[in-house]
Amino acid sequence: MRRTYGWAYDEAMKITATRLRSELYRILDRVLETGEAVEVTRAEGTIVIKPLASERRAKPRRKKARTNPDLVVGNPDDLIHFDWVGHWKPRL
Repeated sequence: MRRTYGWAYDEAMKITATRLRSELYRILDRVLETGEAVEVTRAEGTIVIKPLASERRAKPRRKKARTNPDLVVGNPDDLIHFDWVGHWKPRL
């Protein structure tokens, strides 16, 4: 049994075209990460989205960012009033 979006599916995940439109990139990333197919149903018929076997990813593309409370040393409010004019050199 496969697990997707917290729901259990015995076959491909089935969604409507409206849900695909609202969650397109999340669903496409999920298809590539898990290799599970998604069936999109419309009044005219059903479309199946699945990755090519050679394009499946073993690991997710992005990792969750770690928090680092020591990233700003000092008072963060001082950065708001800092004058960057003397330090900024544009690349032209």
